Amino acid sequence: MNNTLIPNILEFLTHIDPFDRLPTNLLELIAGEVQIQYLQRGETLEFRSDDSEHFLYIIRTGVIEQRLENGDLRARLGIEDQFGFTFFQHQDASERYRAQVLEDALLYLVPRSSLQKILANYPQYQAYFDAHAIVRLNSATRVRWSPEKALFIRKVRELASEHVAIVKQTDSIRDVAYQMSVTTPSPLAIIMDHQQLVGILTDRDITRRVVAAHVDTSQPVSQIMTRNPVTVDNNDLVMHAAALMMQHNIRSLPVLEDNLPKGFITTSHLVQNHRVQALFLIEKIKYAQSIDDLAKLSTEKQAVFEALVEGHVEAKAIGYVMAMIMDAYTRRLIRMAIAFLGEPPCEFSWIVAGSHARSEVHLLSDQDSAIIIPGDTMTEPQKAYFSHLAMYVSNGLAQCGYPLCSGHYMAVNPAWCQPLETWKHYYRKWVGQPEYEKLLHATVFLEVRTLYGDPSLSEQLQSYLYDLIQHNHQFLSSLTESAILFSPPLGIFKNFVLEKSGENSNELNVKKFALNLIVDLARIYGLSVGSEKTGTEDRFEAAYQAGAIKKDAYQNIIGAYQFLLQVRLDHQLKALRAGEKPNNHIAPEHFSSFERKHLKEAFKIISDTQSFAKLHFGRH
Repeated sequence: MNNTLIPNILEFLTHIDPFDRLPTNLLELIAGEVQIQYLQRGETLEFRSDDSEHFLYIIRTGVIEQRLENGDLRARLGIEDQFGFTFFQHQDASERYRAQVLEDALLYLVPRSSLQKILANYPQYQAYFDAHAIVRLNSATRVRWSPEKALFIRKVRELASEHVAIVKQTDSIRDVAYQMSVTTPSPLAIIMDHQQLVGILTDRDITRRVVAAHVDTSQPVSQIMTRNPVTVDNNDLVMHAAALMMQHNIRSLPVLEDNLPKGFITTSHLVQNHRVQALFLIEKIKYAQSIDDLAKLSTEKQAVFEALVEGHVEAKAIGYVMAMIMDAYTRRLIRMAIAFLGEPPCEFSWIVAGSHARSEVHLLSDQDSAIIIPGDTMTEPQKAYFSHLAMYVSNGLAQCGYPLCSGHYMAVNPAWCQPLETWKHYYRKWVGQPEYEKLLHATVFLEVRTLYGDPSLSEQLQSYLYDLIQHNHQFLSSLTESAILFSPPLGIFKNFVLEKSGENSNELNVKKFALNLIVDLARIYGLSVGSEKTGTEDRFEAAYQAGAIKKDAYQNIIGAYQFLLQVRLDHQLKALRAGEKPNNHIAPEHFSSFERKHLKEAFKIISDTQSFAKLHFGRH
């Protein structure tokens, strides 16, 4: 190649991803290996895995359309777009396609052999050019996200102490105290009975319940222990442990791994290691005296969100933290409503659904809630009480910045404030006759969790639902057909989002045409293996562990989901900084080269996962 062209090639590459992330000396070496090819309209590029040389193609000018072997459109590509990764390896490729030139094109070709030779001396950049999309996506997320810098997402196991006294409930108080002070020095003892955790005892308990009360220390420790203690999992966020301590006004939490005691975490761990703004916000919410006081805290809620995004905290952790804040608002409003209305006429469970139940809350999350009471009927006094309770809470949440659900999936709607038996009737109808409207109801309430009241009511209901689904395979097929009604865009072409139908839009609805599709797919995969987990990533993991999805496909869809979440969070943050109201609509001209490239890869992964789901779970 004429060396006089290298400066022009170099200048072009410095503006597109991933070349803009490479050091100048490395970029110069790659530019020196570039081959130039000019193609006229109508010409076709054929790709085969057994070609003697493979290339990474970069479009300098022109338009190229990719078609699969069956003629389906794969993508339409323009200036700065790249292709050829699928065949950028010496092995049989599962997907073959051809590229047709729609407008005269000038291409830069980077030979695979040359690139590999250059990158051998720069292993830290090899992932940018990997043949697998998930590796490229992961390299992108590692650059953008720095979770190790953020205390928010540290796991409980990172702070917890494993040096804990584990005793039997039949042991004497004296023996337990000796073990806590001498044998296994620890401020907390975990008390077991046949491999089950039944209680805890702290050194403060010994002072107050034994010494101060003059209790005979030969008695079994079961006489003074705290029964059925609140616990935390080894893999939970430290943020979750702190919220539990504040919610239950306790100082110590046993840490479990696979339901067995692993250690403990105390407020001392948090004070020494974890002063976080959100913790103080939850504390303020807990003691707010009026709805106006709660509403005034909305600015602090937004400040927490902005700090999390700006701090490059992992998107999953941001959703979790924002869900805990929404939990705190809801619980406080329920308690305020009860203080105003008087004690409820019966036991009840206030459940949340949708993104709130999945702990995937963001700035645009609205209210999805319901009420369950025991039995099969609801008296008029009960109807009146819970109607007023729901109205108080829903209106209060709206004042605090949580919009009312446009689909009216809220406890304030009489349809979603019902006895347990009526809820079971709903589920029988939805699962047994899964027409579109009933499927819509079902998908909203396929993931729920109790936020206040008797958790056994929602647990009974969820157990009943999963039993119904396991005995009705038609429901999963219907759910799959509904989940693939919408497809991800084929990509961003010029300033348009190209839908699979061929229609162009001047904005991308990242929720409707990307994130919701992944949430729906996760729901199907999770239910297919009987998992009761509600989180999107957790459901895919359960499916992978059960063998329902292959490792590559699992890693790909998780990578796509994490990247898309981050794109939405960044978009919402930019809107806030500009004094605008956040939304889910992003204009393609606002995408950087980095975002354009990886969005296309994410869309392709979603489309592939939809195809796999249709093949395995759809009607045949």
